[in-house]
Amino acid sequence: MSIQKGKVLLAEDDLSLGYVIKDNLTDAGYDVVLCPDGQTAIDKFDKNEYNICLLDVMMPHKNGFDVAKKIRQQSDMVPILFLTAKSLEEDRIKGFEVGADDYIIKPFSMQELLMRMDVFLRRSKKMHSEQSLNFNIGKLRFHYTDLKLSIDSQVFNLTQKEADLLKFLCQHPNRILKREEVLLNVWGKDDYFLGRSMDVFITKLRKYFKEDPQVNLETIHGVGFRFNVPPEDE
Repeated sequence: MSIQKGKVLLAEDDLSLGYVIKDNLTDAGYDVVLCPDGQTAIDKFDKNEYNICLLDVMMPHKNGFDVAKKIRQQSDMVPILFLTAKSLEEDRIKGFEVGADDYIIKPFSMQELLMRMDVFLRRSKKMHSEQSLNFNIGKLRFHYTDLKLSIDSQVFNLTQKEADLLKFLCQHPNRILKREEVLLNVWGKDDYFLGRSMDVFITKLRKYFKEDPQVNLETIHGVGFRFNVPPEDE
């Protein structure tokens, strides 16, 4: 008897490959729903809850980027992993910008896929079970578990990745953080394409910090960042 590891949404238009992946994941203890195109994947996600989504990039009706956008409109928590034969830099960066957590290049081994999935599912489980975390950032108030950043009556809704990055910055204020240190702790690995994605999220956070001039996310060129915040008793 195998313990159910979680429910997987698998979108792959190459059905021969799709069934191979599904059979292997089923053998490993996952409940897998296979979709032959992007629109079917969106429809399935609307009607069920999933623990992780595996998306091919090039699919009929809706591509993987469109599916990821739709998923992120409904959930910032479920991990998204792209299965792609495309290795172009702009495709990887676009994937991260629309909300993907990682990508795996075809052809890949099932062992590698299973290991990647396990990493993200353990991280997702930890985030769900984490106790409520609140931080005071100058005049800003950050509620990690609620994915909200507020100042006075103004409230900003954060994505999960924005919240994860901000939590790490809040836990290490007023000190220099190396780029690779941030990547390893927030994204799980130091990767050029993830680094480009991180820069996008850094820019997003800086827009929020403009609400309080005392708060500044400084770039230390060639090294990383320093999250400058006033002491809480000020």
